[in-house]
Amino acid sequence: FQAEDGIRDDLVTGVQTCALPISACRPFRRRLFTRFQSLPGPGLTAPVTHTLFGSSRILLLTLLASICGPVLPITWAQPPRRPGFPQPLEFSPTDRQNFPEPAADISKQRPDIPHGRLEMIQYESKTVGTTRSLNVYTPPGYTTDTRYPVLYLLHGIGGDETEWQRFADPLNLLDNLIADGKAAPMIVVMPNGRAQKNDRAEGDVFASAPAFATFEKDLLNDVIPAIEGRYSVKADRDSRAIAGLSMGGGQALNFGFANPTVFAWIGGFSAAPNTRPPEQLIPDPVMARTQYHLIWLSCGRKDQLLGISQKTERFLQQQQIPHSWNVDGHGHDATHWKHNLWHFCQQVFQHKATAE
Repeated sequence: FQAEDGIRDDLVTGVQTCALPISACRPFRRRLFTRFQSLPGPGLTAPVTHTLFGSSRILLLTLLASICGPVLPITWAQPPRRPGFPQPLEFSPTDRQNFPEPAADISKQRPDIPHGRLEMIQYESKTVGTTRSLNVYTPPGYTTDTRYPVLYLLHGIGGDETEWQRFADPLNLLDNLIADGKAAPMIVVMPNGRAQKNDRAEGDVFASAPAFATFEKDLLNDVIPAIEGRYSVKADRDSRAIAGLSMGGGQALNFGFANPTVFAWIGGFSAAPNTRPPEQLIPDPVMARTQYHLIWLSCGRKDQLLGISQKTERFLQQQQIPHSWNVDGHGHDATHWKHNLWHFCQQVFQHKATAE
């Protein structure tokens, strides 16, 4: 094992980024496959030539430790790092949880309150050249006699227009907040941020990254006009918000700051590497100090992408741009996104900027 030049370092570095191509280690592929098949839980049914993600991290760490024995300890503590790989997390005194953990039942359905509606609708996308889907929440008592503000809520790179529904149950979460008087009645639009004809999260989802940038045109030219033509909404920047998780968090920041005449409320939860560098993201800091009603940034202390949000937050601090910053104890996970959506919805459309 030690004789294989560079393989040990590639393995360890790959584990840390949850992106380990097993096929790069051909001498050990059969042993890895055998060990995985013997572990409790679902086994691998395809040749082990793909990339491992998510819960496989712990399994793979255990497996590598069992294979390599005493060979790895020094390398494990300080593995070599390559350009673009996550760096060790560092924290400043401002990287703290400024908003408390909500109760466990924030999205529990309550039979004693009015309920809104979640519906899947279609719209024609001239940008993509096809008919696409939107998941839309309308609040309890929705009526055309009232005009509502709109939150455009974006998903991550492995998701679609149903991801927020699965991760956070926005139907019950919003119903409960509105019933308790903690959130303004609003429409929430959950589009598919992968602006291409086959917009399913299939195969190599990272290959669709360019389509997430293209979605800016689809959002501005097709999605917003479709919503404003179909629902009773307020069609002004003060009544439009944009927020998202991970890849969608990067989109929300990129699109929100690039279109200040369209959006006045911006939220990025665990923003991904598609987030523009701060100087490009906010080219006019002086204007940004007064332009936005709310800029919300959040990330978990266990999230390897924390540095991306930190860079944006540090820039906002340096430029004295009012914003909210919440670093909770979670990782790059649904709990963080659900909790911060819950906090965000209590501040959005309240017409007061927040500086924490």
